[in-house]
Amino acid sequence: MGKNIKQKFIKPNWDNNILNISATLAEFLGAPNSNATLPVLKQYLAKGYKNVVYMCFDGMGVNPLERNLPEDDFLRTHIAQVLTSTFPSTTTNATTSLCTNKLPLEHGWLGWSLHFDEIGRNVDIFLNKDSQTGEEVVFDSPLQDYRDGYFYHGTRTEYQIRTVNPQYVHCKEEFNTVISTVDEFFDAVKRICNEEGNHFVYGYCPQPDGCMHENGVTCPETKALLQQISSGLQNLQQTTQNTLFIASADHGQIDVEGYVDWREERELRDMLECPPYLDSRSPCFRVKKGMKRKFAKRFREKYGEDFVLFRTKDLIRQNYFGDRGDYGYLLGDFIASGTYTNKMMILDKADPHFMKGHHTALTKEMLVPLILFDN
Repeated sequence: MGKNIKQKFIKPNWDNNILNISATLAEFLGAPNSNATLPVLKQYLAKGYKNVVYMCFDGMGVNPLERNLPEDDFLRTHIAQVLTSTFPSTTTNATTSLCTNKLPLEHGWLGWSLHFDEIGRNVDIFLNKDSQTGEEVVFDSPLQDYRDGYFYHGTRTEYQIRTVNPQYVHCKEEFNTVISTVDEFFDAVKRICNEEGNHFVYGYCPQPDGCMHENGVTCPETKALLQQISSGLQNLQQTTQNTLFIASADHGQIDVEGYVDWREERELRDMLECPPYLDSRSPCFRVKKGMKRKFAKRFREKYGEDFVLFRTKDLIRQNYFGDRGDYGYLLGDFIASGTYTNKMMILDKADPHFMKGHHTALTKEMLVPLILFDN
């Protein structure tokens, strides 16, 4: 069974990945780039637009679009290409790759929670909080600075760099417009596009991800929100001029169909050096010396229907996190990826969530649209 499930997994393709959006835009702006570019996007960029706008809608993958919108909807009819996300297919990892134009192994922001030997703790790295206790953690993190966007380093000075983000996203404030709702996001983008001069805009909208976590992918709230986003993009096309719009996502989502509660696990917990971390559909495990074979055997016996267990070194060797970078040591000994049973693992955390929609595994949440349109 495990072998058949594994064959269905969607591996990151670093020539057809969300990272390649950033690589193409970095090349366009004259910023350093070591990654493959996307020919279809380069063809649009060659037309010489006054404004180039990249918008990341969190969680707006192919699966949510297909489950909620008809084929003739504006969003679906403007999909130029389907891309893969990073692995784990999670906001922490994916948006850092999008912002920095770096592979996961290069930037190190590999999952929601990471274990650091320096302090002997699992840390929710975006929040700087202990994953198990919720306490604030202050330490000298070894990770790259995810706020240092590639778009700040371009040589094409005719483009003014602007960003649009929620309050909690750390960025260079002098370039940023703060938003809190979807409507505010679209209003900010439209206002910038209609200003004098050329602009490159990098915008992050936290929806529909938050809605899907709370309500699920296939629910009325998610459908209404995707319709709102589709209408908002159509309005941008109609109310701006000479602008290329690039819309995509960091990852998709699936409806959660069950839970594996690790907090009730006893036998395997005793084999670990620390609680599992990373993400709840892609947990990783640091195993005590001499217990790896036993751990792998028992994990597969107990959870193999819902999670496929990989040796981390095999995934690194097969370039699941990119072909260069020094942060593989953060990924423990084993990583489990949720299967098409669509279950998530409830880990030992200060605030465990039984979400109705989720992501981070190697299934349909890996597929992301590249949406292109101009006016």
